[in-house]
Amino acid sequence: MAGVQTAVALREQGFTGAVTLIGAEPHQPYDRPPLSKAVLLGKAEGSAFDVDFEALGVTLQLGREVTGLRPADHELDTATGPVPYDVLVVATGAEPIRLPGADGVPGVHLLRTLDDAERLRPVLAEQHDVVVVGAGWIGAEFATAARDAGCRVTVVEAAERPLAGALPAEVAAPMAAWYADAGAELRTHARVERVEPGVVVLGDGTRLPAGAVVVGIGARPATAWLDGSGLALGEHHEVVADAGLRTSVPDVYAVGDCSSFPSARYGQRLMVHHWDNALQGPRTVAANIIGTTPAVYDPVPYFWSEQFGRFVQYAGHHAAADATVWRGDPAGAAWSVCWLREGALVAVLAVGKPRDLAQGRKLIEAGTALDPELLADPARPLKSAAA
Repeated sequence: MAGVQTAVALREQGFTGAVTLIGAEPHQPYDRPPLSKAVLLGKAEGSAFDVDFEALGVTLQLGREVTGLRPADHELDTATGPVPYDVLVVATGAEPIRLPGADGVPGVHLLRTLDDAERLRPVLAEQHDVVVVGAGWIGAEFATAARDAGCRVTVVEAAERPLAGALPAEVAAPMAAWYADAGAELRTHARVERVEPGVVVLGDGTRLPAGAVVVGIGARPATAWLDGSGLALGEHHEVVADAGLRTSVPDVYAVGDCSSFPSARYGQRLMVHHWDNALQGPRTVAANIIGTTPAVYDPVPYFWSEQFGRFVQYAGHHAAADATVWRGDPAGAAWSVCWLREGALVAVLAVGKPRDLAQGRKLIEAGTALDPELLADPARPLKSAAA
């Protein structure tokens, strides 16, 4: 997404020079969200972007993995020789974290690429017993698809609740019930000891039958190829970009899951592993490459997830909030949570309430102060709580 959108944005903003898009995968550039939904369930063959690269004058080099960067020479290293550049945009995304000791065990899968989804399709079609390791966003989405396909699903999570790394305890806790409602078993405080063919063994000795094991325990920036390049990397091994998405070396930008950027809005550096970040960031990169109207990247982060019949949306960044306001009953079908800092909305989570999300996102962008008492009334439009 980030690479394709950068190429598109460059052309839309009037760049007339040569544009080359290099990707390690052999497939036409594709969108990832459908992989855990329509592609996985066999409702779509693929999710290639509807972009006419030839008409845009964008050269594709597919199936070509970049192995290194030499900024002083303005060259990339690949298995088939060096590639020179005038300006480079690093958009290598993130790669899934592997379960220690599970590599090479038959039936263990990741879900990040089109090839991953294709390998998992027959697993669902044959209705295997499935064990999902990790109750994060991707684990919940895969569990949803597997239940839709008629599989028996057990989700094991080392933490005490789903989405432990993403949401506060009181917000994530109601989501645990969604698993049972959908007929999936959620086991928390469950650490995987090892994976054997057909079995997942937990730390307490429990043996879970597993025709397939799907690992969803997070992702890390795909930046190992930059080691030794001199490009500054952060604590998560992400590319450290500035407010214009420039890196520490001249003529190199970084965008999407592989990078972090400073947010003046939230007063801290953010690393956002979500689709919308890969959509929005490229416009800033293109503007700064062209250079006529320098741009600063400081978005309201946004993502969505479809799980267990619910549409979950989130906008903002709640880490620095000093107040939490609930709108509706979390045991119900539709509710939302708002986070405030010094009276202004900084984040909103909406379950089945897209209007709350849309209004909340605009209020976050505007830095609008809200009246918590009015905000807590779910019958009132969220925007009417402006103080």
